[in-house]
Amino acid sequence: MQEDKTICPHCNQAMKKWRIPPLSTWSAEYFYVCFNDACAYYVKGWQHMQRSTEVVCSYRHRYDPDSGMCGPLPVWSPDAGKDQIIE
Repeated sequence: MQEDKTICPHCNQAMKKWRIPPLSTWSAEYFYVCFNDACAYYVKGWQHMQRSTEVVCSYRHRYDPDSGMCGPLPVWSPDAGKDQIIE
């Protein structure tokens, strides 16, 4: 059975389709991003980034359907990127 990469592996919630900002270096038109504010990956990211880089930021899990790759999407606030969610 093929894994559904639009489900966050950290919290098992459906990820949202997210529009790539026009001036980014990503070639995809959109990603799937976990916007669950209770997701452990996102929640733990705040402390990890503060401890490792001394920067107040976190990251959300993302999936690029063009490349098949998953990874972090940096965020600087709880609302960062939410304005680009495609309903």
